[in-house]
Amino acid sequence: MRRRFGAILILLAACTLASQANALAQSSSPTPAPAPDPKPKTPDPTITLGQSVVPLYGPWKFQIGDSPIDPKNGKPLWAEPGFDDSKWESVDLTPPTGKFNPAQPDLSWLPGWRAKGHPNYWGWAWYRLSVPLAQNNQSLALAGPANVDGAYQVFSNGDLVGGMGDFGMPGKTPTDYMFHPAMFLLPPAGPARRPTGNENLPGHESQRILAFRLWMPSWFNSPDEGGIRAAPLLGEADSIGAELRLEWNARVQSCGYSVFEGLLFFLLAIIAASLILFDRSDPVYLVVAIVLSSNATLDMLFVFASLTTLLSFTNYVLLLECVFLPLMIGGWTLVWWLWFRLTRPAWVPWVIVLLTVAYSVLQALSGDFFIAAVPHSLAAFSHAASVVVRLLFLPLMLLVVGLGIRKEGREGWLVLLAFVPLTIGQFETELNALHIPTHWSPFGVLVFLGQIGIDLSAAAISILLLRRLILSVRRQRQMALDVKQAQEVQQVILPEARLTHPGLTIESEYRPAREVGGDFFQIIPHKTDGSLLIVAGDVTGKGLKAGMLVALLVGAIRSTLDWSADPLAVLQALNKRVLGRADAQATCLALRIAANGEATLANAGHMPPFLNGEPIAMQGALPLGMSEAAEFSEMHFQLNAGDRLVLLSDGIVEATDANGQLFGFDRVHTLLRSATTAAAIAAAAQSFGQQDDISVISVTRTPVAHPALA
Repeated sequence: MRRRFGAILILLAACTLASQANALAQSSSPTPAPAPDPKPKTPDPTITLGQSVVPLYGPWKFQIGDSPIDPKNGKPLWAEPGFDDSKWESVDLTPPTGKFNPAQPDLSWLPGWRAKGHPNYWGWAWYRLSVPLAQNNQSLALAGPANVDGAYQVFSNGDLVGGMGDFGMPGKTPTDYMFHPAMFLLPPAGPARRPTGNENLPGHESQRILAFRLWMPSWFNSPDEGGIRAAPLLGEADSIGAELRLEWNARVQSCGYSVFEGLLFFLLAIIAASLILFDRSDPVYLVVAIVLSSNATLDMLFVFASLTTLLSFTNYVLLLECVFLPLMIGGWTLVWWLWFRLTRPAWVPWVIVLLTVAYSVLQALSGDFFIAAVPHSLAAFSHAASVVVRLLFLPLMLLVVGLGIRKEGREGWLVLLAFVPLTIGQFETELNALHIPTHWSPFGVLVFLGQIGIDLSAAAISILLLRRLILSVRRQRQMALDVKQAQEVQQVILPEARLTHPGLTIESEYRPAREVGGDFFQIIPHKTDGSLLIVAGDVTGKGLKAGMLVALLVGAIRSTLDWSADPLAVLQALNKRVLGRADAQATCLALRIAANGEATLANAGHMPPFLNGEPIAMQGALPLGMSEAAEFSEMHFQLNAGDRLVLLSDGIVEATDANGQLFGFDRVHTLLRSATTAAAIAAAAQSFGQQDDISVISVTRTPVAHPALA
């Protein structure tokens, strides 16, 4: 047993030594190439570093004034690389946040030269910066400053590479635009401008002199304005292009609210203007439409000035401060005066107009827009007077809103919420001088305090318009109910369409042009003598007013019959009822037919009836309500058996077709010979083209059956 165990140990040791020897042999021999991978791998992408953008914080060299021109090459001396700017001022463009944010460039604005030792200066100024660049940086570009007060030109080593603004001919005042994101490609530095002896050394650096020539107009009046307000960016052209897109996105985003607001104001203006069609008596809708359209136009002008060069910055500010701002505060004050239907004190509207005009003129004189034509003393006086005028709007608006609160209550308090920021926003320049913020950029959207006041005013007027619309709909529903009830009453007081009386067959048809008509007729048999009284007429006008007069006349007819059934007496009684009721007038006829067929007809300007198709000749007379001493015509005639008497209103004769042709008396004659019923006569005129109320009464004399003698 022990021998077998020892043999096993010896065998294991031998195997171990053999494996170690084999490993040592493999480590000393060359490593064989690995077998090729049947699925070759895609090589890792190459990572390129160094494409970056550098903000040029400076320090820059700064000098007010303009450069003399080099007589040799006609270029500004202050742009040349060899110019000595060591005695110029130093300006650091490092933003307050410590870094430039292209997505929100307005957060990086710096105080201008007016806050750094040149408080009242406007005009030309220069910035210069020496930038060391590596030799291999050939595709370079410069992003213009994100905020510049005025127009500028960019020079690289003395060569003009671009600018923002229209500089035109030498000696001409440049045209400035609202600062836009801009990129300028920089040409490579020429060999003559590199230090000699080191051109081919690796890592060689060359000096590039960047210079900005600026022009700031005289109307810039903020104490923080002047020159470059944000550092320009330098870098590889593609990277600068990417930064530029970020700045444009931020610019478009800042204008998004103005676009939305402008379109909304235009829509509200159209709605307000359309309300004039429903209520021409109230001028507030026209004034609201004008003010909202002005607000919308201002928004669109801001967008054009921010995104294009279609409108210069100077002209935009001139329109803003001298036209739109006065119109905003004066227009909204007048809107609330008219909205609350205030009448006292009567001088308020005239004062609003006077202050608005004075505000506009004083802004133009004090804004240094015409500095060459306006003396400084007049400009200073105008500025002080402009502040006074704006302050006078404060008690004026308080008076209007106070009177509105006293008269309307809740509506006036709603207006007060819009009044406060609107009034304070008129003092933006003065608040900026006190370093009180008047604009903000929530989510990259630029919003001004005065704009908030305008938005709240538009919101208030929209709410009040909606409230007035709801109340108007309620009133219209109530009026529609009243008209319907009046129509039902009118139908009740009209006689039946067909009725019989001993010796007479009567048919009637009434078709009003509106829900409530102005034609009326009554057919009333006498209680004792067997006679029949027919009264028919047509009051002036249509609609509910005419219907009310009809009800009055019908009641007067009924009350008159209590003491007399004479046709002439009936017309005289009706005339007294109509007299003295403004423009209330009516044509009318009264016809009494006795049991034996004798007829008495009295007429007050109404169409004469037709007997057997022919009109009855009778004298004319004044309508009811024209004169207290009016004399009405009267005549007598006999209705024999088989005779047919037709009473018509002028709505039949005056029916008009699509070509403007009247139905006329000739068609009436033809119609009376062919039509057998009153409904057929009315239907023919209505289908021809009804313009007025249509009423027809047909009376036919029939034989009376007598009892046989015993």
